[in-house]
Amino acid sequence: MRGAGSTGKVLSAAAIGVALALWGLACANSSPVTGLEGPGETSEAVVREDPGDDATVATVPGETSEAVVREDPGDDATVATVPGETSEAVAPEDFGDDATIEEAQIRGVLEEFVESGHSIGVVVGIVRDGERVVVGAGRLADGGPGPPDGDTVFEIGSITKVFTSIALADLDKSLGLGLDTPVQSLLGDQVRMPVRGGTEITLGHLATHSSGLPRLPDNLAPADWANPYADYNAERLYEFLADHDLARGVGETVEYSNLGYGLLGHALALSDGTDYEAFIAQRILEPLEMSDTAVNLTPPLQARLATGHDERLQPVANWDFAALAGAGALRSTVNDLAIFLEANLGLRETLLREAMQRTHVARDADPAMGMDLGLGWLIADIEDRRFVWHNGATGGYSSFIGFDPEAREGIVILSNSVISVDGLAQRLVTHDFDG
Repeated sequence: MRGAGSTGKVLSAAAIGVALALWGLACANSSPVTGLEGPGETSEAVVREDPGDDATVATVPGETSEAVVREDPGDDATVATVPGETSEAVAPEDFGDDATIEEAQIRGVLEEFVESGHSIGVVVGIVRDGERVVVGAGRLADGGPGPPDGDTVFEIGSITKVFTSIALADLDKSLGLGLDTPVQSLLGDQVRMPVRGGTEITLGHLATHSSGLPRLPDNLAPADWANPYADYNAERLYEFLADHDLARGVGETVEYSNLGYGLLGHALALSDGTDYEAFIAQRILEPLEMSDTAVNLTPPLQARLATGHDERLQPVANWDFAALAGAGALRSTVNDLAIFLEANLGLRETLLREAMQRTHVARDADPAMGMDLGLGWLIADIEDRRFVWHNGATGGYSSFIGFDPEAREGIVILSNSVISVDGLAQRLVTHDFDG
């Protein structure tokens, strides 16, 4: 992801293209469902009436890179903790003409993306050692002000899942909760978790999409399909869990599950005696000084929120979350997610470094996908290189975040349209500025 005149290593176009395409291919045979976002989802939403992994909602058919109410969507590494939970990044240098050329090239790609009807507004952030480049194009809303910038707020959908997984890894270190901790032990007597063959679902199973739980609960029946998760509360979640019979063995196979990650966030917050937003704020957002990332927006953040749009680029309602917040509730900005990338890459000092590195370790795999799963993250190992990533989507937004740990470079893309930005990520990561 280096700019003109730089010498940084990047994945080849073929490699990253295969990485992004494999997940879409793997998900193509599954039933499109209404859901958040996540790998393997496309971007044209349609109303489906087949609930469950399979729920009725505006969905994006052909799961290739993230979806809407449909979504799309392991031995712990020992590392040294970087002392000083601070958030001061390496001071940016003056990259002169090279940086100017790269920004112009990125802006051209973004303007093409908007003008071709894929978004109303989009912002990209690229981070590398000592440098951050942020470029926006389009508008905050159709006919509204523009362009969006690094401080514009977007829904980030399933990228929320990597925050949930990092919080799990941090709790493992600080409170002794582990990947082998049974979920039932955190829920207490409020509900009976499903089991199969005597095997209990653990936090690790939820974090690696191997719990046997479906993508979505079959009792997801919102009062308003335009905001499908808003009224799915703990009572409904517990009703589903108590009545559900697992269709496959726990830990037997990988099946991307918004339900599973929503349950993971809910259980972790319960263990901490709080709700998901306060839990994530205390564990991740405050230590990293990510003040523009939240579940519920303050008035100043609300004023910077880009309007979401469907696949026809028509304005749509924002999504709210109750019990399943851990699967996709966060809203953020490119500048805040650049901080998050820098911390994951070791470019920013934080006491979360050890927990973050643990989430980058491959813990499960699916040969059909040709990809490994870390905790929350998807991991593509192609041509002796590694790319760690996730995407997201809600009813009116799409997102992508990913990084190359060896080259210590990362990218984040936020768009105020449900149409996938995975292809845009591929172009920018591989420097395909000419289309």
